[in-house]
Amino acid sequence: MESLLIGSFHRPSIPVAAEFSPLKTSSHAIERVLKCKAWKRPKRHYSTSMKLQRQYITQEHVGGSDLSTIAADKKLKGRFLVHASSEHPLESQPSKSPWDSVHDAVDAFYRFSRPHTIIGTALSIISVSLLAVEKFSDFSPLFFTGVLEAIVAALFMNIYIVGLNQLSDIEIDKVNKPYLPLASGEYSVETGVIVVSSFAILSFWLGWIVGSWPLFWALFISFVLGTAYSINLPLLRWKRFAVVAAMCIFAVRAVIVQIAFYLHIQTYVYRRPAVLSRPLIFATAFMSFFSVVIALFKDIPDIVGDKIFGIQSFTVRLGQERVFWICIGLLEMAYLVAIVVGAASSNTWSKHFTILGHAALALLLWTRAKSVDFSRKAAITSFYMFIWKLFYAEYLLIPLVR
Repeated sequence: MESLLIGSFHRPSIPVAAEFSPLKTSSHAIERVLKCKAWKRPKRHYSTSMKLQRQYITQEHVGGSDLSTIAADKKLKGRFLVHASSEHPLESQPSKSPWDSVHDAVDAFYRFSRPHTIIGTALSIISVSLLAVEKFSDFSPLFFTGVLEAIVAALFMNIYIVGLNQLSDIEIDKVNKPYLPLASGEYSVETGVIVVSSFAILSFWLGWIVGSWPLFWALFISFVLGTAYSINLPLLRWKRFAVVAAMCIFAVRAVIVQIAFYLHIQTYVYRRPAVLSRPLIFATAFMSFFSVVIALFKDIPDIVGDKIFGIQSFTVRLGQERVFWICIGLLEMAYLVAIVVGAASSNTWSKHFTILGHAALALLLWTRAKSVDFSRKAAITSFYMFIWKLFYAEYLLIPLVR
């Protein structure tokens, strides 16, 4: 698997300097500072610092960043100022402590794993597992063990999928997400391949020893679609095609997660017949809307890199603002349907929670959407993370639909 993955990654060169000509002036200014007497560093370190600074400047000129990028940029900026003002050679700086090295390694892996997807996966599995609970006595050690097995196996596969996507998008991420470990150079390609291969193997191993066919098929289909979505091989890399890319995310987030993990609890843990209940149908339908929105919205902040590398996303074709409001319209429609479903419920407490909860989220979404500044990438990225928070909130409401 490792040799196949390494062979599929090419590293085209990006004409970033040509694309963003305003950087030339800033770059020359930094070079003059670095050549001053106070900057006594070997040529190798000088080149690394210049590369990081150019990444920082590029990000500023293309319209800001999300919170993680801002934090990374401040870190780079701070390093530059300290180094440029120091009266001592770099070699005299104290070396990192073991604790600092561990902290940096954990931080890099945290960014590599894309934590917002990790949280979404874990919450979705817990939520749909609760749909199979019919009475209080169903909360048994067997239930919690089954849920834990599903979460761990799914999270391993989640890390494989997001890691493979980063391996395939290193050059694009240098423009769109320079804070990711592969794009920033914290991880080598070989390290990335080892990580994603290991987590894929661990996921399948756990799914196999558990012995649940719904769980195993959920992992296998996610693996196939996640690989086809990202990897740069003939007839694959489906993310290049807007409709196909959206269908991949829709299939995993809207269908596989809801139905397969519900059946894992229903048939494997409880040994009950496979029945598609009303709450499960609602969850699948609602998350169909949400999955399409996530598939569309994730490309809105990344329009610059996608244009450079010919990724024909809906945002590249239609423009950021138009796709943004399409996403808002789809979510508001989903909330309206959820309110109607809640009103039709015969369960009083379920009716109240479903109606009030979805009405509050719909109002919050509309209020926040009207304040987005489309000229700032940081504002768009922040709203994208807000969409994920609404995604989490929905999985808190889904078990209450009866």
